[in-house]
Amino acid sequence: MNKEVTPITQKSRYHRLISMVSPSDKLGIAIVADPDAIASALTLKRLFWRKAKKIVICKVNAIKRSDNLAMIKSLNISLPYIKQIDTKEITKWATVDAQPHHHQYLCNKQFHILIDHHLPFLYPDIPFKDIRNDYGATSSIMTEYLRAANITPSTRLATALFYGIKTDTDNFARTSTEADIKAFRYLYPYVNLNIIKKIESSEINKENLAAFRLAFEALQLIEDTAFIHMGEVHDADTLVIVADFFIKMAEASWCLVSGIHGNKLIIIIRYAGFRLHAGATATRLFDKFGSAGGHKNAARAEIPISMLKKEKIIVAEIKDFIVNTFKQRRVNKINAATPVE
Repeated sequence: MNKEVTPITQKSRYHRLISMVSPSDKLGIAIVADPDAIASALTLKRLFWRKAKKIVICKVNAIKRSDNLAMIKSLNISLPYIKQIDTKEITKWATVDAQPHHHQYLCNKQFHILIDHHLPFLYPDIPFKDIRNDYGATSSIMTEYLRAANITPSTRLATALFYGIKTDTDNFARTSTEADIKAFRYLYPYVNLNIIKKIESSEINKENLAAFRLAFEALQLIEDTAFIHMGEVHDADTLVIVADFFIKMAEASWCLVSGIHGNKLIIIIRYAGFRLHAGATATRLFDKFGSAGGHKNAARAEIPISMLKKEKIIVAEIKDFIVNTFKQRRVNKINAATPVE
């Protein structure tokens, strides 16, 4: 006789999460810092308030986007580099909105807690894992933990979570679920909308303007796709900002913005349609050259320059390589199996 399986409730998840840390533990929360990760880390810290001896949130990456810096400043968030903290005193490690394979500094840590919304990898050695890749934002998951703990978020925390959901779902233009909408609606009464407006209006600064001028000059519109190759860039986030801007063109369903950063060619892909899938397209076209993937409306590919040399592609031909590779999506009908969402 088969036993009935008891469904996992958010309350039971919360109690199991809390059991991972003891009052004598010093908890380190390492994140690849972006709005969703920052908000999720702040929430995890709140959940363990008075339940751990010490809690430290640290970043493993540089934050250069002006809107992300505005979020940190407006909400008075302390976010040191992982190198700036005494990691030897940390007894338990957690990460949110990321997985160990996402960054070299995360690969070297033994995590006890992992909460994320990206496609899951197997991590059998991590005691507590909550990965829901159907969710649009980890902030939505963390909002559910707050509610399960009967914690009313402060204005600061609610504003961070609200903005985290807004950015990772692109105001619900990207893949999201009813759970994301519920979290968004729950947080709304507690949010400082003036801070949200300030953060969102800080996307472009003086340093970005030169990049936009270059982007306008480099823009090539082929059918429904905007191609922009920026050459060498000092900050890969510039490519993201440019792609998010040019996908707003009425004539463009696709936008590919590329640039060379360090020893890699980085391609940022944006899609403003319904039938196809940016992540699947990126993987099928560019993954064979390096790494590629993403969500329905946003994707990224990273190709080592050494791989381009193997393919006998010189720097002057990079844009043609991207254009010709992207055209293959139609020749091969690579998205035929992608379901309509």
